[in-house]
Amino acid sequence: MEEKKFVGVMKDEYNVKQFVKRMFGKGKVSRVTIEYTPVGERILVATHKPGWIIGRKGEKISELTEILKRRFKMENPHVDIDEILHPEFDAQLIADDIAVTLERFGSQKYKASSYRALGRIKNGGALGAEIVVSGKLPSDRSRTWRFAFGYLKKTGDASKLVDRAETVAETKQGIVGIKVAILAPGVKMPDQITVNEELIESIKRNISFNNSEEENKKSKKKTKKISRSKK
Repeated sequence: MEEKKFVGVMKDEYNVKQFVKRMFGKGKVSRVTIEYTPVGERILVATHKPGWIIGRKGEKISELTEILKRRFKMENPHVDIDEILHPEFDAQLIADDIAVTLERFGSQKYKASSYRALGRIKNGGALGAEIVVSGKLPSDRSRTWRFAFGYLKKTGDASKLVDRAETVAETKQGIVGIKVAILAPGVKMPDQITVNEELIESIKRNISFNNSEEENKKSKKKTKKISRSKK
């Protein structure tokens, strides 16, 4: 029974997240997080356009709160806004932006929209990024195009530091899938080495310590030989 309740709760959370994204439109909301507190439910909406989400005098927030109470049977939902200061490093926003462009201007613009998004990410100072667009682009046969630059981890624990997202664009030619992966600046990778004066000094100390140890070993060997020759 506990497993069924858990599945039901996760299903309800998924429906709430999808509804919030559809309500505000594609490209406006990056992610929706639901937290349960003793006071009630806390819905955290991450967006780079907080004014659009809040609305005039908070009317959109009030409308969303009433819908969550009435439709999704939440007792006391409280909606908070998490502002994204650097949208060029958010993979979901970039993927949605490309999808909106393809839906508006057609799948012929996949190269222009992908290169423009990649340029925004690169100019922002990201360490690496990858955009994969697949579908009827724009021929009748399905194709896959990859746009990438810089350094990007794809396997191991280091790959968890990469922000990944995917979405679909519903064009006249058919469905186009979009995958985006971004390695934001300032992320310290486990295999990253920064060469500075402190590192150079520590290397010099290690070298001098090793040299002194070798000299001590040589001197010990010489004293042993001399003592043997005297015997």
